[in-house]
Amino acid sequence: MQGLFLSDVELGKKDDDHNRPRSSGGSGGGGGGGGIVSGIVGSVGVSGLSGGGRTPTLAFLRVQPRKLLRRFLFVFLVAAAVYLFIRHLPSDLPIRDRRRPVYKHQVPGDGQAGGGSPAPYMQGQQQQPYGNQGQSPPPSSPRGGSAKAGKGGEPPGAGIPEPASGPAVYSYNGPLRFLALGTSLRAITRTHGGYQHNKNVLFAAGSVQSIAALLPLACQMGSQLRSYVHFAVMSRSGISLDELQDINGIDASCNIFFHDARPDFASISIDKRMEKSVEMAMSHVELYMHPQAVIVDGSNTEEAYLLKGIRSYNKGSQAALIELPTNAAKRLGWLTTLDSASLSSWNKISVDILIHAYPGASGSLIRLLRSLSSADFGAGPVPHLTIELPQTVDPPTDEFLKTFQWPPADAADVAGTPTTRHPTLRHRIPKHGVREEESSVRFLESFWPANLQYSHVLVLSPQTELAPDFFSYVKYALLEYRYSNAALLQEWDKRLFGLSLALPSTALDGTTTFTPPFALKKQPAAGTKRSTPPVAVGADGEGESKGEGGGEGGGPTSFLWQAPNSNAVLFLGERWVELHRFVAQLLETQQAEKQQAEKQQPEQQQQQQTDLLLTEKRVSKRFPAWLEHALRLCRARGLWLVYPSAPVAGALATVHNELYQPPEEYAADDDVAGVREEGDAVRAHGDEVRLGSRALLDTLLSGRRSSSGSSSGLAPFSDLPLLAWDGQPATLADIDEQAAAYANRFRRTVGGCTEGMLSALRPETLFCNEDD
Repeated sequence: MQGLFLSDVELGKKDDDHNRPRSSGGSGGGGGGGGIVSGIVGSVGVSGLSGGGRTPTLAFLRVQPRKLLRRFLFVFLVAAAVYLFIRHLPSDLPIRDRRRPVYKHQVPGDGQAGGGSPAPYMQGQQQQPYGNQGQSPPPSSPRGGSAKAGKGGEPPGAGIPEPASGPAVYSYNGPLRFLALGTSLRAITRTHGGYQHNKNVLFAAGSVQSIAALLPLACQMGSQLRSYVHFAVMSRSGISLDELQDINGIDASCNIFFHDARPDFASISIDKRMEKSVEMAMSHVELYMHPQAVIVDGSNTEEAYLLKGIRSYNKGSQAALIELPTNAAKRLGWLTTLDSASLSSWNKISVDILIHAYPGASGSLIRLLRSLSSADFGAGPVPHLTIELPQTVDPPTDEFLKTFQWPPADAADVAGTPTTRHPTLRHRIPKHGVREEESSVRFLESFWPANLQYSHVLVLSPQTELAPDFFSYVKYALLEYRYSNAALLQEWDKRLFGLSLALPSTALDGTTTFTPPFALKKQPAAGTKRSTPPVAVGADGEGESKGEGGGEGGGPTSFLWQAPNSNAVLFLGERWVELHRFVAQLLETQQAEKQQAEKQQPEQQQQQQTDLLLTEKRVSKRFPAWLEHALRLCRARGLWLVYPSAPVAGALATVHNELYQPPEEYAADDDVAGVREEGDAVRAHGDEVRLGSRALLDTLLSGRRSSSGSSSGLAPFSDLPLLAWDGQPATLADIDEQAAAYANRFRRTVGGCTEGMLSALRPETLFCNEDD
């Protein structure tokens, strides 16, 4: 190209310096043919002279004919190409509008001007959010304890009108953008959401019906001030957050942080895009909040895309996903009084039901099983049921078990899938009567926790009848007294042996009438660790009944008692394992001492002391033999059980004594007649607790009010009266002192420990002949 156009200036300078050939018509200073050239030079000027008298030349006139031909050919080809390109341009395309596109919402059935079918939504297009509607991303700012998104609560995509009639058309599947979520998440730094363990609880809802159902629960939980409550809106509706709060009566007293987690163009998005938006929004929430529990509406009123997205997110999250059943406000309203630590263990808890049937008690067993079938298990999966049958099964029991279904036919998991497990029936083979040790071992072997921290067993007597709400109380009390922040920080969970559902009418001796204590005279400040609890007021104490934890008035209240029972009690998995090991060590020690006593008859002193401790029976023969071992463990370790107040017990369970049968190991005992007389005396003395029709939640919350005036649920450990194993009021210092004395006595006489070893033993060690 450079040789073709000679456009290089330096190249022209170089050509001037070259020796040019003389023209044929002239030599030296001139020639015959130089007249024409001289005339041209004289008119335009000389371009340059060379030494030696060379003829002056003009550079622009020295263009070789071959190069000139090339130039003409190049220009011709370019012109031909331009002509052909313009000649073949398509003429049937409209003029392209280079402005930003405008996507208008078409109402189904409303044609365009000329009357035709409306154009469908643009699918797969990367639309510019807000730019096509003249809107800007709404900012989010916390107000009144809540983070609200949007100027005036304007949600993303609010400018897109909803269809006036007919089914909604969801066809948009563009990229996801959350224009209001980031601001509200950055505003919750004071909740310490960057840590894995915090006090954040999240409510999430997609449908308007679910939002209306969950908002009152979130408000009640937020007013308890035990957790930071958040509410994420993930619906298609374009309603603003301000309107949602106004409609549902939510104000600043609810202490809720609101988050607009709706994507752009939510009202016209397909289900798959909305499901993906839920997963993506929860990933952002996880980064900024790390919720301990995510609560959603698991009923049919919730959007399917939200449940699918939440479940997909939960597979890789440590947060507990709580799917509430239908009518959750009435059935699980107590959930709002739990803290974040309790709610984080919601799905980890596993409960097994264990029933030990006696011969001749078919009527009682059938009544118990029917009450179990009508129970409400909305708080979690249906527990596994194990029934220990005697060697001789009564015909009515045999016929009933043939048609008995467990779980009940109308029972379903929280997720809505019917369970497929069946009850476990265990039948004893030996026909001879069982001894105390054999009966205790057989009963304890009926259950072993798969997870010591979260697996528990509910032991039921055939004489018990349960209320429909009993399982709600079991889970409620278990979450509060075992897994709450207060129980863990103050280490009350280490002293908890179990939870009783019924109030006994007598003490463990079977003859002393038991009167439940009333509320404490003085209550310590909330949140303080009680070292010496006040003494409970007896039955003749001052004050009138004011419901559960009636405060200073001395009303009925829940209480702590060292004495276990066998009618209806939930044993913690850790304590059940301790009882297993205790009984195993005790039986091994007894067997070793028997073999030693046969060889060494003269040495009777130590053996008499051992027999005195092991043979003294504190538990009446009206109760099974394993209860004696449970009492020994409670006395040695300083453990206790939580018993409900009389109003709450009436809404949980009742024990029928009219069909009482003694335990199988005592059926052939010489004292069985006396045992029956004791039972008759007890029935004549006290009134049987009748199951009331009042809802459990109303009974629990009727007398429990926090300082802010809201219902506060179960009373904390620091407000509960404490009773020793014999039913006498005691303080925590008294319990510790009695436990240390009994443990040392047990170590000397049974555990094989010497005096020098006692000071070096751990408090939980009771046997020195082998590791406990």
